[in-house]
Amino acid sequence: MPQVKTKVLTAHVPIPLAEKVDQMAERLDRSRGWIMKQALSAWVDQEEERSRLTREALADVDAGSVIDHQAVQAWAESLDNDKPLPVPR
Repeated sequence: MPQVKTKVLTAHVPIPLAEKVDQMAERLDRSRGWIMKQALSAWVDQEEERSRLTREALADVDAGSVIDHQAVQAWAESLDNDKPLPVPR
């Protein structure tokens, strides 16, 4: 397997957070670095997905594909009834 190049990143974190990372590393029998890579990878993935969804939503707005707020609110309030309103489109 080819060696992946790496770069050291340094961050100051509050001591309670650092202690939690150390506890997780010990519990999982992994290094602190492994825990940090997992956490950072998950955060980057989450932010990329958030950005994609935001761009998608803005494209819908630009295309005029929006749902009236009052229609959504009426639908949400009807969910407690025996016959809720259909999902607004």
